[in-house]
Amino acid sequence: TGESSVNTGIGFFDHMLEAFAKHSFIDLTLSCKGDTHIDFHHSVEDVGIVLGQALRASIYPIECVERYGNAVVVMDEAAVECALDLSNRAYLVYEVDMEGKVGEFDVELAEEFFRALIVNAGISAHIVARRGKNKHHLLEATFKAFAVALRRSLVKNERAGIPSTKGVL
Repeated sequence: TGESSVNTGIGFFDHMLEAFAKHSFIDLTLSCKGDTHIDFHHSVEDVGIVLGQALRASIYPIECVERYGNAVVVMDEAAVECALDLSNRAYLVYEVDMEGKVGEFDVELAEEFFRALIVNAGISAHIVARRGKNKHHLLEATFKAFAVALRRSLVKNERAGIPSTKGVL
């Protein structure tokens, strides 16, 4: 349904995870108590690892779903595209180039989150910013584009059977 209860102690990151849940239609209850007094890196990466492991456990073995999903999400001047494959092979292309912070959140941590999630979920994903200047808009469009692409890849399709010429994913 996309309901969420998220508390990582990192306000902007909580906002992004809530947006992910809402737009993927994945219910998410998540609490993280990390070493945020040092920085947010370990907490963000650990959340990606755990979320990726949960996705892997719920997705594979794949049967009767679309497998591929894509989305372009627009937030004002920003547009971010995500195309993904539930391939059970991890690969990430992340081209959302920016520096600095949104609030206290280092924007470079978004890539760390997606890398940890992708590797642990066994998803191939290309996340590419088409345009944008506002860091908040770019990152929010990134999380939402991933969410919508994931939702679309998980759409039931009884005709798909095992959506691979190899017969297994």
